[in-house]
Amino acid sequence: MNIQKSFDDEMNGVIYVVPTPIGNLEDITYRSLKILGSVSIIAAEDTRNTKNLLNHFDIATPLISYHEHNKLAREGQLLERVENGESIAIVSDAGMPAISDPGYELVQAATSRDQSVVVLPGANAALCALVGSGLPPAEFYFYGFLPRKKKDKIEALHRLKATQATLLFYESPYRLKDTLNVMNEQLGNRQVVIARELTKRFEEYVRGSMEELISWAQENELKGEFCVVVEGAPSSDLEEQGNALWWSHLSVIEHVNYYMEERNLSSKEAIKQASVDRKLLKRDVYRAYHVGT
Repeated sequence: MNIQKSFDDEMNGVIYVVPTPIGNLEDITYRSLKILGSVSIIAAEDTRNTKNLLNHFDIATPLISYHEHNKLAREGQLLERVENGESIAIVSDAGMPAISDPGYELVQAATSRDQSVVVLPGANAALCALVGSGLPPAEFYFYGFLPRKKKDKIEALHRLKATQATLLFYESPYRLKDTLNVMNEQLGNRQVVIARELTKRFEEYVRGSMEELISWAQENELKGEFCVVVEGAPSSDLEEQGNALWWSHLSVIEHVNYYMEERNLSSKEAIKQASVDRKLLKRDVYRAYHVGT
């Protein structure tokens, strides 16, 4: 068990998780500026971007890179500095570190050593998009970026299909059209909101049905970073899925065997039917069945 008293006067080194503006520099807090100016070093996802931010606010704290490709190598160096009594800050290019950005591993490693981690509040694109979407915010599920491969994307959305909470995703302009089409196939023609360039000059919300937004994406040049907010599963869909997912407690092998034993289907026919139920490729069900039996 680990108990952290974040504001104990005798606290030694601290890791501060500092969110940075997602577009408008005026969104940074006074407290964030104070911390960035007082720590020994700032671990930044991209030192060039963070340098521009620091220069804007006349902060001269040294920077060290901490990104997806070197985070494990940097971890030991940063934790050693904290162990020696130094305080450090971790920032990403924009928004909250560890939320679809580097930071989680460092926090986990620090807490496992009983080192103190203090998280500052600040800008976050997903929450801005959720509140501005007009979709129910009381219960939401943040996914982040969907997988790039279509097969993996289909499987991820299939798992989320029955989720009643509002769904939040990040997406790049290069994959948005494909993602919306796959969402329509897997989730149906739900209400959806696209939020683009949040807090910046060209901030834009596009609200409508999935089919309407697919048409919009086809007809417009897509620029900037996107948040996609999708209506949760309607109750009518849940009733339909409840009947359809009678097999949800079965493994692939048990699913296929059910059709063979209870419906007297051949293995080929049973595999085909199980693949339809699970919305998987027939060859994947075939492989899972024959490897496991």
